[in-house]
Amino acid sequence: MRRWISEAITKIEADFQRSADTHLFKLPIPGLRDIDIYLKDESTHPTGSLKHRLARSLFLYALCNGKLTQHTPVIEASSGSTAVSEAYFAQMLGLPFFAVMPRSTAQSKIDKITFYGGKCHFVDSAPQMHAAAVALASDTGGYFFDQFTFAERATDWRGNNNIADSIFAQMQHEPHPIPHTVVMSAGTGGTSATLGRYIRYKRFETQLLVVDPENSVFYESFVKNDPDLTQNCSSRIEGIGRPKVEKSFQRDVIDDMMKVPDAASVATMLWLDKLIGRKPGASTGTNLWGALSVAKSMMEKGQTGSIVSLMCDSGDRYLDTYYNPDWVQKTFGDIGDYSDALNLWLTESA
Repeated sequence: MRRWISEAITKIEADFQRSADTHLFKLPIPGLRDIDIYLKDESTHPTGSLKHRLARSLFLYALCNGKLTQHTPVIEASSGSTAVSEAYFAQMLGLPFFAVMPRSTAQSKIDKITFYGGKCHFVDSAPQMHAAAVALASDTGGYFFDQFTFAERATDWRGNNNIADSIFAQMQHEPHPIPHTVVMSAGTGGTSATLGRYIRYKRFETQLLVVDPENSVFYESFVKNDPDLTQNCSSRIEGIGRPKVEKSFQRDVIDDMMKVPDAASVATMLWLDKLIGRKPGASTGTNLWGALSVAKSMMEKGQTGSIVSLMCDSGDRYLDTYYNPDWVQKTFGDIGDYSDALNLWLTESA
């Protein structure tokens, strides 16, 4: 069994070695004055999103903790992107993979999971995912990865090519190499935990702002310092926001949080598509709305510096939803006011 585990780890590490780092690009925004906003493009991973990093870490964590054998079914509760990436690695290792997800998950993500050999188990809403995954693991004799618990534990926050280490290395030759603020949204909370810990470990003065969509409890939990908050509804911004405070969410390493209206997230996503000629997902819109809000505050205070955030995944996954005007109108209502506010950034007098 040790031999199989060794071979499995080697396959995952070899896959990582064949990959270049994701690109960090500066946004061409005329209205910014002595402030630069950067996005790290996580859509270029083999499975198309930031969750590729998480899936790799979770598989290595499970293997090194003796949780997987060559026949162990892998179970995950995921709104889609994590499951796509985990299906990729499960197929690489020849393991059965089952994803528990809401029925509302984008069809393109479901298709990708099945493309990589995974099977989908549907529930009516996000709050039902965890219990269904636990039951499925019991029924199949499988191992529940539980990304919402283990995301922050599985990542080496001190470095070892984690996303924080990569961001600060890529910023070294920029006009403002140490970011004023890093902006991140919370899905599991694992990436924000890694960023916050790394910033403190390296003794940077960088602030960590975590942005949260509607129908998510992370923001209220942060403000009220209440880790037990729950609600019975699901986030409409795929990949981020949760109905309960997950164990990977580490409030104490976050400097501040911001609630972002869902309509603002979608408007910013569409605005960014026109700005760079590439379609991001809606969670990137949430991130960028937060980054622009920080930039506005800095300009009002006469501050200069850089702001870094993430392009979490590609909008090609959401052509039938976030990029469908009729669906957007039906789901979020009129987003015109947010679009008008964003367009002001395209003039030098913003």
